[in-house]
Amino acid sequence: MDEKLKVYEEKMTKAFDFLTSDFATIRAGRANPHVLDKIRVDYYGTPTPIQQVGNITVPEPRMIQIAPWEKTLIKEIEKAIMASDLGITPSNDGAVIRLVFPELTEERRKDLVKEVKKKGEEGKVAVRNIRRDGNDAFKKLAKEDVSEDQIKQLEEKLQKITDRFIKDIDKIVEEKSKEILTV
Repeated sequence: MDEKLKVYEEKMTKAFDFLTSDFATIRAGRANPHVLDKIRVDYYGTPTPIQQVGNITVPEPRMIQIAPWEKTLIKEIEKAIMASDLGITPSNDGAVIRLVFPELTEERRKDLVKEVKKKGEEGKVAVRNIRRDGNDAFKKLAKEDVSEDQIKQLEEKLQKITDRFIKDIDKIVEEKSKEILTV
């Protein structure tokens, strides 16, 4: 019976992991190289992640430095950053590109917290949808000579798994919100 639960637990884990990686791309006033994760650079006609065309470092708390492996890529990397929703203008000295993150305003911090809470809610909805799919699948087991008690047990176990993931989502939303509001 537990293998039936495992499928839904794995789906919930994927939803949670997606949310966690999504939170990593939200900047909180400090330079975090993960804000570049979604940006692709045109590398000889192929959209390539920035991490694969240069070395990314954080020399100061509010600065990211990108040292491309090929100097010819500087313009392409700058173009990709400008086209992204990062909202930061890159500067280069011919060898490296620097992204300086301005201090976040109080209003911007509050907007980011709202965004985090919204994404957290979407994560919870995804987990609950997986639970619903699981419960629907368990109800169909009644046709396969599975007793109502066994179905009830599966539903209760799935509910416990769901509760655990909802609690985890609430925890990471709280942590990210605190991180954003810390000046």
